[in-house]
Amino acid sequence: MRNLKHKLSVARGEVPAELLFKNAQLVNVFSGEIHPADVAVDDGRVIGIGEYDAREVVDLGGAYLAPGLIDGHFHVESTMVTVPEFARAVVPHGTSAMVIDPHEFTNVLGKEGIQYVLEASKGVPIDFFIMLPSCIPATHLETSGARLHAADLADMINDERIAGVAELMNYPGVFLGFETELAKIRAGKGKLIDGHAPGLRGRNLNAYALAGIRSDHESTELEEAREKLRLGMHLLVREGSTERNLEHIIPLVTPQNASNCSFATDDKLPGDLLREGHIDHSIRKAISLGLAPMTAIQMGTINTARHYRLRNHGAIAPRYWADFVVLDDLEKFVVRRVYKKGELVAENGEYRGPEVAAVQQPRKTMNVRFRGAEDVAVSAEGGKNIRVIEIVPEQIITNSVTVAAKTAGDQVVSDISRDILKLVVVERHNATGNVGVGFVRGFQLQRGALGSTVAHDAHNVVVVGVNDSDIVAAVAALQKIGGGQVAIDDGQEIAALPLPIAGLVSDQPLPEVVEKIEALKAAAARLGCSLPAPFMSLSFLSLSPIPALKLTDQGLVDAVKMKLTSLFVD
Repeated sequence: MRNLKHKLSVARGEVPAELLFKNAQLVNVFSGEIHPADVAVDDGRVIGIGEYDAREVVDLGGAYLAPGLIDGHFHVESTMVTVPEFARAVVPHGTSAMVIDPHEFTNVLGKEGIQYVLEASKGVPIDFFIMLPSCIPATHLETSGARLHAADLADMINDERIAGVAELMNYPGVFLGFETELAKIRAGKGKLIDGHAPGLRGRNLNAYALAGIRSDHESTELEEAREKLRLGMHLLVREGSTERNLEHIIPLVTPQNASNCSFATDDKLPGDLLREGHIDHSIRKAISLGLAPMTAIQMGTINTARHYRLRNHGAIAPRYWADFVVLDDLEKFVVRRVYKKGELVAENGEYRGPEVAAVQQPRKTMNVRFRGAEDVAVSAEGGKNIRVIEIVPEQIITNSVTVAAKTAGDQVVSDISRDILKLVVVERHNATGNVGVGFVRGFQLQRGALGSTVAHDAHNVVVVGVNDSDIVAAVAALQKIGGGQVAIDDGQEIAALPLPIAGLVSDQPLPEVVEKIEALKAAAARLGCSLPAPFMSLSFLSLSPIPALKLTDQGLVDAVKMKLTSLFVD
């Protein structure tokens, strides 16, 4: 630690501290109590708790002083803004550290994507700790822009900002002992290995944990979460924009097991971050559902720091970073002020941190070979019944249902009367010409099409529409803007959000991005869509490791059996 001898002199009271937070009600996540305290800070660290002299005094007047908040699992690309703009959104909500997985950037850009995030996060008032993406591509059933092998992970694992290996999404490959997956776990070299096992139970879950997986954020039901917790897996209770699992999982958390539980948001849109909040929203919601405020705060701070071995984060104690939130009411948990390493970075919801310039954009990533209507046509010769992806509200899992196909001439077409719409995925990285075509239920579009290059995990072009001409128009519009999201009506673009950074992220300021996202959402509603976050729901329909039925550029995927399947049912 820099200038340790000087700090020891301050701690002994021989020389004044730089800063003293006076008259605080300290939220002590170690002892689980709230007690009056003065907190001395020097060189960005907590020096001591008690009576101290200081060159500057901040009188909190009896307000609560709690540690800065930590998100245990997040994809910063899901906000569709640059890292500095993301910081502007979440710092006022008390976020001081993040464990992130640059999985989306890496699927598109490879190692270049990880390096981009490392550079982009320098200087912002949030400490970013990176979990190395482990599944690039997520499965063999999709075409991504890059491949990452165990040797690549081993090359990067020793960087001090690398916290471990990110979510092992190919969970069948882990519990079946595939050498490719076990090699990635070995590449972790003693750091944390994150899990990603939706619905996994019983003996296969035992094998998954035995392999070295130490966490999971994919539980959607209480008993599933309980089983994982009983096996020693750290439970990340997720509350994102579409993945809202907190209400179902939080009744499991007790004072006896809470130390093995944390909060994560995974994927959250910037508008939701501004309106709802970030980890502060998870804490508020957990408290409203009956969790004790101290337990909820521990889940959003020290529990996460301890699990991911984030040294000197997550608490207010000597040597820890002076990352604080100031609150007037623990039950309401509305953040009034935020301090990062002792510096005021937000007050009353307004960002006051440093202005950090965005780093140079990575290379262009739209490389599409698409012939148009002939690539999305479905011949009715295949059969009378088809498999349809059914959206599950507020979840990324889907159902697989079988319905009678609607035909027009010799083609299978969308059927808006039954809310069965054509879904198309077009490969965009290597100009392979791959196009997957299927059908989906849940959007309720009455006309037009919605398209996006944000399409987990390979991030190819994904489009849902009521007719082929609008689907083709959506693909063309996305090519024209270099990646992004569009809404099409009668062949015309009615709303768009260009995402020139890897087809995932905008280069525009946060308010402008939020405005365009709202315009897209409104356009989708005018087209008949009833989903609260239509483009995020669309983005998960090609996520091949998540049950039950998904669509990639290679075709329809049975995500339970992890193999391609036919659109038609015999």
